[in-house]
Amino acid sequence: MNTPTTNRRHYSTLDRLLIDADHALRTLFGPPRTTERTNPADGLPGVELEETQRKHVARLMRINHTGEVCAQALYQGQALTAKLPEVRERMEHSAQEENDHLAWCEERLIELGDRKSLLNPLWYATSFAMGAAAGLAGDKWSLGFVVETERQVESHLDDHLEQIPVNDMRTRAILNQMKADEVKHAQIAKSAGGAELPRPIRLAMKLTSRVMTRSVYWV
Repeated sequence: MNTPTTNRRHYSTLDRLLIDADHALRTLFGPPRTTERTNPADGLPGVELEETQRKHVARLMRINHTGEVCAQALYQGQALTAKLPEVRERMEHSAQEENDHLAWCEERLIELGDRKSLLNPLWYATSFAMGAAAGLAGDKWSLGFVVETERQVESHLDDHLEQIPVNDMRTRAILNQMKADEVKHAQIAKSAGGAELPRPIRLAMKLTSRVMTRSVYWV
């Protein structure tokens, strides 16, 4: 059963802040509220990876997990400052599906015998601030921010899929479903009126993403 989207139109600002605080704690320390979709890896056989492969795949999944932590923060920040209720609800619905990714990545990390990044609280706070700023700039820019974010995540997932061993079907299944969802979320945001972001902002987003991935790979 899908978790119903929180209808914030009936909550005060304080209520919304408390809801966001609860969401942050669930995102960082779990368990997140998911749509209860089946993990794409369920039913697929595991594979014995060489130690160097296991460590590399685990670190890539750690990056993907932190990426989903950032996605949650971005969506929550944008929903907090979105002007139109329907835009806010679109943000929250997409965030619910991103929570599935968060849970799947954590499950795969556990299977691989690794941990989540210690930097997750820092990246959550940074991403929340970025999302809130995008929302304050206006709904069309906030939606445009979603479009560009999802495009960059899609490219990032393609890169990881090239690095994952071909026989690691469990990891590949998760990443492929995540990619399909990211494409859908970008299309939803664009059809809702997302504007094309200026090139300097797109480049700044890529730089921030690069810093995140390189730091989280090790920490």
